[in-house]
Amino acid sequence: MFSINSRKLRLAILGVIIAGIAVGQTISVFRAAALADSLQQPASQPGEVVQQTIHQAIALIRDDSLPERQRRRELIALVQGRFDFSEMARSALGRHWKTLSDDQRQQFVTVFIAFLEDAYIGKVENYAGQPIQFANETQLDSDDVEVATNILQSQGDPVQVNYLMRQEGGEWKVYDVTVDSISIIANYRNQFNRVINDKGFPALMSAMREKQKHLEATI
Repeated sequence: MFSINSRKLRLAILGVIIAGIAVGQTISVFRAAALADSLQQPASQPGEVVQQTIHQAIALIRDDSLPERQRRRELIALVQGRFDFSEMARSALGRHWKTLSDDQRQQFVTVFIAFLEDAYIGKVENYAGQPIQFANETQLDSDDVEVATNILQSQGDPVQVNYLMRQEGGEWKVYDVTVDSISIIANYRNQFNRVINDKGFPALMSAMREKQKHLEATI
């Protein structure tokens, strides 16, 4: 329950933070000078945010002095600063969001974030070092930008992973990720909608908590 192709989705969530491990093989159309500068100062453009986060994550992943659980906690903290998980949670509930009380909304956001962390970010050790091709940035409208990437595979076609980003409080944050043109948030919205329509919101919360506990136990 509550998944799409697990390998591709894990790559999508983790791609923004760890895909640059094979940095020697990485192909990028972003200017090298801009990338170097981004390591010294806060990123101001969507593509720079993605690349800066990758380099910060690489330092964490390669730090063997950190215990595994501490490394995971620091990676989660890093990603939380780059993903708008509250917006992702709201969007994943779609029209049902308006029917919930403030307390129910907060409960869902908390469970949804924990679910994503344990389902994908917690599996960082499984990353196989696939190189990333940073393609381009596309202005979707006055507020939204899409940062396109390809995760190169040793066999088969690249996995196309695009990050939809919006500026909040002067910072660019990811609010959705598409994998081969399939929206992660739309996928979850369809699944959550079916559960709520059939069994109600409490049943969805119960199922997500049980799934999250199972995921947490496997980390």
